[in-house]
Amino acid sequence: MTLPLSLPGTQDKGMIYPALLPQIDSLFKGEPDLIANMANLTAVLKEAFHFFWVGFYLVKNKELVLGPFQGPVACTRISFGKGVCGSAWENKKTLIVPDVDKFPGHIACNAESRSEIVIPGIQNNKVSFVLDIDSTRLDDFDKTDAFYLQQIIDKLMQYSEL
Repeated sequence: MTLPLSLPGTQDKGMIYPALLPQIDSLFKGEPDLIANMANLTAVLKEAFHFFWVGFYLVKNKELVLGPFQGPVACTRISFGKGVCGSAWENKKTLIVPDVDKFPGHIACNAESRSEIVIPGIQNNKVSFVLDIDSTRLDDFDKTDAFYLQQIIDKLMQYSEL
């Protein structure tokens, strides 16, 4: 992929995500390494949306272990069913949390995080990893994010060796 990213001159995420999809496709094409693709994807999402924190947690030995990320230092390990990431893993579904302070059992890796979205990477009905994105703004994520981020996760899993 040619750098820098080609982004539309708008803050409208409904226009940014579709512009990113073919660029992410080009980035992943020909690169089978999951960690390399995760690392580049976190950079793309951070650059495109200026999210506070973007990163992956990988399922290893019955817990989530920190993977590639962009942002401040993060929690290293998260238990099954704990916090937003562990709950998304347990329930095998995307979770959108408008206010992390109102999420029972939220794990505060950084007090500046105010809202969060977590998308699990599922293959053969088994979660392999989760994509975690935090914002410093309340209610920053919606169905548009969930829709396009799921497409991006599907591309990541299509091109990468799990």
